[in-house]
Amino acid sequence: MIIEYILEPFKYDFMIRSLITAISSGIMLSALGPFTINRNMGFMADAMAHATLPIIAVGVFLGFSISELGLPASIIIAFFLGYIVKNIDIGEDTAIGIIFSSFFALGFVLIAVLEVTVNLEDLLFGQILAVSTFDTYIVGSLLLVVLSLLVIFFKQLLFFSFDPIGAEVNGLNTTFLNYLFLVILSVAIVGSLQTVGIILVLSMLIIPAAAAKLVTKTFINSIRVSIIFGATASVTGLYLSYFFNIPSGPTMSLVATGIFIVAFISSTLRSKFRGNLVPSEEET
Repeated sequence: MIIEYILEPFKYDFMIRSLITAISSGIMLSALGPFTINRNMGFMADAMAHATLPIIAVGVFLGFSISELGLPASIIIAFFLGYIVKNIDIGEDTAIGIIFSSFFALGFVLIAVLEVTVNLEDLLFGQILAVSTFDTYIVGSLLLVVLSLLVIFFKQLLFFSFDPIGAEVNGLNTTFLNYLFLVILSVAIVGSLQTVGIILVLSMLIIPAAAAKLVTKTFINSIRVSIIFGATASVTGLYLSYFFNIPSGPTMSLVATGIFIVAFISSTLRSKFRGNLVPSEEET
């Protein structure tokens, strides 16, 4: 009975495509989440997501799908943001804020001027149930690209994330590593737009990683646990959206938040329990 209930959604081809896409997006974003948190790049990641809107508007006007725009759009965004933030002396947060708001506004203007036929609600909050077979292949390919680059450059990215000055002193090309991570991050973000949308992509990038950080002691373990949390949130959110007829992207985000709350409570209780086990000065 339980097995039939679990398998019921997958009588439909669109649910199988949605499941594959959800897992791919969940793994991509949550694998990069610990790096993003460690480098305090949450705002940058959000700006990347919002900066996709004008590129998507122009691309759709020219006849491309959002999936086809994924890789070139992500590379353009990564290099543009990286260059602007590095070369404009007004402060990183200020530069990102200007790009964030300007590109988002430009995207809406272009959609109106070019009369692009695109569902803004789906773009902002995701519409995973509408992914095509082609979209599934694209997201799966982007997952392989992201994971491959992470594995190949893991040690360098890890060193650079924790100690950028030390990495430069030891001869690493920190400019290359910075742009490389921006490209990887942008690929994951753009590849996940149809899953959770522009608005919610940051939640799936940050929340599983933040929850993993609360329950692990090492950075590598936080990546592993973050991936588990991200995939779990994606799959569970997809199930809930199917059975309760609610939006998929927001549901995935809320499930991730629920995981974070459980991790926070667990971490707090564990700390208090350990504190009670440590003898006080009067007892010693």
